[in-house]
Amino acid sequence: MTHNESYKNVINKFGYPRYQWGLITHHSEQGKGWDSHLANCRQFILKAVDFYKPDKVTVFGSGWLLDLPLAELLDRNIKVSLNDIIHPPEVIKQVSGLKDVELIERDATGGLVEEVYEKCRKISPFRKLQSLSDIIIPELTLDEDPGLVVSLNLISQLDVLPIKYLRKRARVPEEQFEKFRIAVQQKHIDFLLKHPSVMITDTVEVYTNKGKSDNPDDFQWVVADLPEGKYKEEWTWDFDLYKSGSHEKRSVLKVIALIL
Repeated sequence: MTHNESYKNVINKFGYPRYQWGLITHHSEQGKGWDSHLANCRQFILKAVDFYKPDKVTVFGSGWLLDLPLAELLDRNIKVSLNDIIHPPEVIKQVSGLKDVELIERDATGGLVEEVYEKCRKISPFRKLQSLSDIIIPELTLDEDPGLVVSLNLISQLDVLPIKYLRKRARVPEEQFEKFRIAVQQKHIDFLLKHPSVMITDTVEVYTNKGKSDNPDDFQWVVADLPEGKYKEEWTWDFDLYKSGSHEKRSVLKVIALIL
């Protein structure tokens, strides 16, 4: 299932292809800095598979497949549905011909990207939105049985590009953006709680070179309350240790993995 051309234009306006390419570029810059995080993700998903023993796994935020044990899932005769708002051409090529793998282009927010775009499109270019309260934050629903659902390094990213788009087109207090972020993440959590699920997400970005005056405070990526889960693991992701980002930032991410 793929998007039509008009929706692809919306995705481009929000910057999803650039954002996705930026992730794989950052991964390559970090050398082995990401290896333990990616291995932890793959191992945790396999623990959830051993726990639930599903016939099908539906992945949201499949991305570049770096953190997904795709080969191991297929070796267990599990059907795999890879869901992302856009799939990298390299991934499309990689999985083509695999009979137990399907690729679906789907907005994991259930349509928030289109909702934000339409609300902003109706406003004159010379005006700005004065409130975010009219934006409907949907919850994803599925017609098919997803089996085991995997939310893969996704929940902290769901609001990033919609918020970036809104900041250019809305003039509202910062509290409204924060409330919006919480609601977007909570809707995804509500969706996951309706299915046997795995949630893996970074929660806090910790900056490691705090001696520099221009370095920001630690950033809270997950602002909604996470559920307890049936099983939990935590680890640190060496996200940005070996190459400089803006203002020479260095950071690690705190990660929580839950079986729900």
